[in-house]
Amino acid sequence: MRPEAARPPAVLLLPEMFGLTPAMRESAEGLAQHGHVVLAPNLFWCADQPQALAYEGEERAVAIARLAALDIECAVADIAAAAAALRDIARTNRIVAIGHCIGGRLAVLAASPAGLAGAVSYYGLGLSAYPAAMRALAAPVQLHYGLADEHVPLPEIDAVAELVAGTPHVALHRYPGAGHSFVNPYRPMFDPPQADLVRQRTLAFLDDVAARSRGMA
Repeated sequence: MRPEAARPPAVLLLPEMFGLTPAMRESAEGLAQHGHVVLAPNLFWCADQPQALAYEGEERAVAIARLAALDIECAVADIAAAAAALRDIARTNRIVAIGHCIGGRLAVLAASPAGLAGAVSYYGLGLSAYPAAMRALAAPVQLHYGLADEHVPLPEIDAVAELVAGTPHVALHRYPGAGHSFVNPYRPMFDPPQADLVRQRTLAFLDDVAARSRGMA
């Protein structure tokens, strides 16, 4: 997705386990309206069922199984390839990954190997299981967690906070009472005021990456 007057950074939008749903497409459109070229790769392109899946019913079980089978190392390599393609498409070296759920985990894990200018994670799953990668983050990172998230419990959030403690370019934000997928308007746990705060912080993050890139020019 390319706006008429694009500005850096370009954005890799990494979806939740359900794939490129209407919610993800609308998120891409919103980022493009802010002036960013957006590429939303299909992280499940090699799965038996690579298409977008429904949140409930039989397809939910398919999404869970597809997530369980995802090879994280291969997904990170795919993201690095997507970042390289996006650099050519957007004509900028400044790429930020924004990920939801499993995409949030992958955005952070891909930041260093893909040479990203930054990463934003919305309720990223299981980042505490990657202590070396978390401690080695060199690019700016935003982490957003709901404190009523059944899939990312408080011990996980606290463990991630401990891993990034003292790292000034990593910001961890907590949202009281917010559940999993609280920024997704298609989900029952959608929290409009806190989702709006996440959006404001994300856009400010992108503006800050752009400002730093101008300072390096």
